[in-house]
Amino acid sequence: MSRLDIKNGLVEMAHGSGGRASAALIDGLFTRHLDNALLRQGDDATLFEVSAGRMVISTDAHVVSPLFFPGGDIGSLSVHGTINDVAMSGAKPLYLSASFILEEGFSLAELEKIVISMAEASRLAGVPVVTGDTKVVESGKGDGVFISTTGIGVLAEGIRVSGDRAEAGDAIIVSGYIGDHGIAILSSRQGLEFDTQIQSDSAALHGLVADMVQAVPDIHCLRDPTRGGLATTLNELCKQSGVGMRIHETDISVRAEVKGACELLGLDPLYIANEGKLACICPKASAAKLISVMQAHPLGREAAVIGEVVADESRLVVMQTTFGGQRVVDWLAGEQLPRIC
Repeated sequence: MSRLDIKNGLVEMAHGSGGRASAALIDGLFTRHLDNALLRQGDDATLFEVSAGRMVISTDAHVVSPLFFPGGDIGSLSVHGTINDVAMSGAKPLYLSASFILEEGFSLAELEKIVISMAEASRLAGVPVVTGDTKVVESGKGDGVFISTTGIGVLAEGIRVSGDRAEAGDAIIVSGYIGDHGIAILSSRQGLEFDTQIQSDSAALHGLVADMVQAVPDIHCLRDPTRGGLATTLNELCKQSGVGMRIHETDISVRAEVKGACELLGLDPLYIANEGKLACICPKASAAKLISVMQAHPLGREAAVIGEVVADESRLVVMQTTFGGQRVVDWLAGEQLPRIC
């Protein structure tokens, strides 16, 4: 077995060949940090027990640039992003798979940092990576590291959370400050300096969702507002459910640093990506209870009702502005911030 020089070594085409070099990379780096009983089965497919209930599956590709940013990196992001996608159905995430596409010449030391971060995020979330794959592409045909993760979860009977369930009269809740992740990526990518460093909000939300679903099983919709931000998420839900929404600018939390950065760069916080926030649609009668439960969780302390669902055949999101006027909050046009997740 060839020895892996993590400190000084680089990714080589041989690491994707399936031979000795591949085995050395898998054993000396991936398995060493992501180790668990299911991963140690060592087969092309992992065998696991299925809990009672309906199964949920979600997959996501992560191409964030830069790979390391304030508050996280592509490793932890790939864990959080897929866990959150599973959790937004109201399900309990159980397992993850991970597929790595590595570029020839990428530093093994940097790769190890990413895998360690991924392993720590997985461990803290209690959702292990149980199978995976690694491929290597020639220098110049990748961008260091791309990671695809797939998550499997189980949904308890009686829970039906879906984007087509919003009803007129429902409350719209957001779990906290918006725009942190996208501005953290942008400031890191462009070398922008602000008075206070803006940190990504990247986090696994399944614990918060579990508390919410337990308290209010009849939550109608859950969504994590990643690409396209809160504005696009609300428009998606309007389209799926055939409703409109009225939101209030004064009730939407935006950090002063994020607001200042957006003003400087000509961006709208409503369209900036998040990686540790959720939007929730629930019956109005359950909103106060749900807010109380969310604010008791570390990832929901700033949760607030920001508006209501209304009957509207045009399926528009309309915002009451701080100046007393109204404006339509439309779908994101084009790509405001590419490669933020």
